[in-house]
This record gives sequence, structure tokens and C-alpha cells, in this order.
Amino acid sequence: MGMSMSKTIQLTGQDLKLADVRRVAVRRQGGADVKVELAQAARERVRASRRYIESRMSSGEAIYGVNTGFGAFSSVRISPSQIVELQKNLIRSHSVGVGELFSREQARAILLLRANALARGHSGIRETVIDKLLEFLNHDLIPAIPQQGSVGASGDLAPLSHLALAVIGEGEVFDPADSEGRKVIPVTEALARTGVKPLELQAKEGLSMINGCQVMTAVGLLAVYEARRLAKLVDLAGAMSLEAMKGSRSAFDPLIPATRPHAGEAMTARNLKRILGETSPIAESHAGCGRVQDAYSLRCMPAVHGAAKDAIRRGLEVLEIEANSSTDNPLVFADEGKILSCGNFHGEPVAFQLDFMAIAMAAMASISECRIEKLINPAMSGLPAFLAPEGGLNSGHMIVQVAAAALVSENKILSHPASVDSIPTSADKEDHVSMGTIASRKFQSIVRNAESILAMELLAASQGLDLVRADDGREVKSAGVIAQAHARIRQVVPFAQTDRVFQRDIEALRGLVRSGELLELVENSVGELEC
Repeated sequence: MGMSMSKTIQLTGQDLKLADVRRVAVRRQGGADVKVELAQAARERVRASRRYIESRMSSGEAIYGVNTGFGAFSSVRISPSQIVELQKNLIRSHSVGVGELFSREQARAILLLRANALARGHSGIRETVIDKLLEFLNHDLIPAIPQQGSVGASGDLAPLSHLALAVIGEGEVFDPADSEGRKVIPVTEALARTGVKPLELQAKEGLSMINGCQVMTAVGLLAVYEARRLAKLVDLAGAMSLEAMKGSRSAFDPLIPATRPHAGEAMTARNLKRILGETSPIAESHAGCGRVQDAYSLRCMPAVHGAAKDAIRRGLEVLEIEANSSTDNPLVFADEGKILSCGNFHGEPVAFQLDFMAIAMAAMASISECRIEKLINPAMSGLPAFLAPEGGLNSGHMIVQVAAAALVSENKILSHPASVDSIPTSADKEDHVSMGTIASRKFQSIVRNAESILAMELLAASQGLDLVRADDGREVKSAGVIAQAHARIRQVVPFAQTDRVFQRDIEALRGLVRSGELLELVENSVGELEC
């Protein structure tokens, strides 16, 4: 694709990456200026595919989804005069999504991925369909798509139907004039403002618009972007907690991961060594504390944080493969002279990874909460109870830990895999489904909870560092990058000498995490952290 920071992305159907999806989806990071076009090579493949399917249609043979009904109605032949009506009826009848809408950012990503799948040239559609999807994207005419209603096979039928409904001029879109990205208006109103025309569907094109796993994949990819950032910052938070509790660096010696060569474990150990440095005045004080080994939540950070990194990395690999896959049914192979019914729309490959990443993120957040509990427990930390300088009169971080525990427990419920479930649909024709879109939504929720838990650990660890830094009246400093991160956090939330509304502190630190500024500060100092 060679996009670098170009203002135009050439869509090929073959090389879309997470960075591309994020850049197009998140307008505040430059997406508003990014235009997406169909690459010429992809355009030629699409034309060849359409020519072939039209030649087969002219022979009068029955082709599923072209001149037949759908699902359990696949044996019903449709006359040529009714083919256009067939495609519209498909979109209308399948637009049954309910619940809250996917965000405008998520919907932009869904639109991009659907266009990319069609660009592979196995769908038998006209190039006009892809051009129209990209015209909607480039004009910020983003379909309003309800989150609930997909079982993840035959793809994301209901949500993608809402996407298609807007593109044919009958649905709703986010108001392009609303900078908050929340207001929804009829697509007819938005089209009248912009002069964009709706798409007129032809044979097979309605079916090709809605067969595939682009919803679960788009939601998953955007959540992976956040998960990767958290998987790096949890190393920072853990290092700050270790420093505040005068923990040992010995568990991060590179000799250790060499004996158990999981990539994530070695990455995490290297990250922690770089963040902590070789030593600090606080670390040196550990030698006289009498503690032989730290708690697991400190000592086992390479194993636990590392396992989460491994799961995220594998999940991203699968989701990027899916983003560049043909998921239509039937698939058209013009060069080979075949139109093949298949099951590429089944979301199981994506669903498994989304479930696994959800479990990994829940575990990563859980070990973060364990460290918060250690920090507020004087028997474990050696710090004032609940990190309150004047305990009793002040409760300190008592309920910060309780809130973190509540989120960890909620994550346990959300971690139950969606992909182990299935329920027959479409008169038992579609008898095994993936529930992948449910998995994507649960994964996204766990990532958001993990972000809050991480913010709580940063809050508690910073308070702990302030309390431990005064040693017999002299200032004891922490390692370089920890000192920098602590100073930046203190610009956002001050030391808590007395109680205050800590929810505001947590939200402020969530903002610091989400902005990417805290990670950027660390990586500017020690280089890019590994994930």
C-alpha cells in the first residue's frame, strides 16, 4: 500500500494494516484528511469478476444469491425482472439490529474493511459498489449501525445490512456536521446536503455487501490498538508499584527468560529493565529490608504481562489476515471459471482470537489490581495504610482498590468465551455460528475496564512513590524514567495529603493514558517498548 503519511490510501484488498484502519477510523488523528481510493490493480480484478458472473447469468443457470432466494430460500428461482428488487428486499429484511450504535469511529472502520474485502475481486460486483462505499467514507457519510443482532455467521448480516441500507439511501448516518459524532440523521438528509447519490444495487450486490466478518474485525482491531498501548503501560505501572514497595529487579534478569523462551516474557523483562534502570536509591534500600522474594504480582510480571502480549500479538495477526480476506458467498474465481459456495463468512477464526485476547486482558488487569491491593496494605508495602498520610481521618485509596476489584470481577464475567456458544438459525440451514461480534464487544468492554484499572494503579503507585521518597528527612529519588512519568502524572493529579474525589483523578489519568502522551514520554526516554 505504501501509505506512510500520505493523504491517500490505495485500497488493494491485500495489505491493510491496523495502523491504516486506525488512521482512517479516528478522524482527530488525521483521518479527516485521509482519502481512500480503489487501487487500479484491484479495479481490474473486480471488473473481471463482474464480467465472468454476468456471462454465467446470461446462460440462465441458477446461481445462489444472484437469481435465487437466500438461506433456506436458496431453492427458489428469481426471474430476471425481479433481481434488483431481490437485492433491496434482502437489505431491508436483514436490517434488524437493535441496541446502542457502534461509534462513528467503529463504523468508519467497518465501512473501510467492507470495501477492502470487496476489492479482492471475488464477489462478482461492479466496481461502482466499492466506489460508492468509499465515496460515503470520504464524505464522512457514516452509517448508523446497531451493535446487537449478529451471530457471526453468515458473517455480520444484520449490522452490515444497516451499513448497506444507508448506502442505498434508506437508512441513517451520523450527522457529518456534529463534531461529537453522536447525532444521527436520515441518510436522505445527508445526501441532499452533499450531493452524493445512493447506490442502485444490481444482481448479487446486496448479498455481497452483507456477507462477511467486517464488524467483529473492525471492532476488534480498534480494541487491539488500545490493548497494545495498555500492554506497554502496564509495565510502567508495575515498575512504579515495584519501586514504591522497594521491590527487587532480580526477576527481570535476561538470563531468566532465556530459560523459558516465550517472546512476551522476554519483551516484558526487557521493558521493565529499561524502565527501572539498573538501580535507584529506592531500589538499593531493598537490600536491608529482609524480604527474600516479592509477591507474585511483582515478581511474575514478565510471565503474566508477557503472556498477554503474546495473545494480543497473535490476535492482531489473525485480525489483519481477516481484514484482507474474501468473505463473500458464493465466491467468484474468474480466471479458474468457477463460482463456489463456501463458508468463508464464518467468524470462528476471529471469534476465537477475540475471546482469547479478552481473557488475556482480563488477566493483565487482574494482576494490576493485585498490586494496588499490595500498595494499600501496610503489611505488604511498608507504606501507610490505604496510602493515607493521616489514616483514620482520611480513608485514602481504600475504595480505589475496591473499585478496581469490582472491574476485575466484571471482567471475569465478560471473559466467558462467546465462541463456545452456537444456536441454529435460518430454519437450521445455518446450524453453527461463531458469536464473534459478541466476542468483539466483550473484548472492547474488557479493554475499557483494564484502562480504568491501569489508571487506578498509576494513581496508587504515584501516591506510594511520594510516601516512600521521604527517608529520614532526605529525598530518595526513583529511577530516571519512573521519575519522569511520576512528574507528568503529578501535573495531572496532585499528591493526596487528604481525601478528595478520587474518581476525578482516575478519569484524568485515563485521559493521560488514552491520549498516548504518557507512553510517548516513556518511549522518548528509553526507546519503543516491546509488545
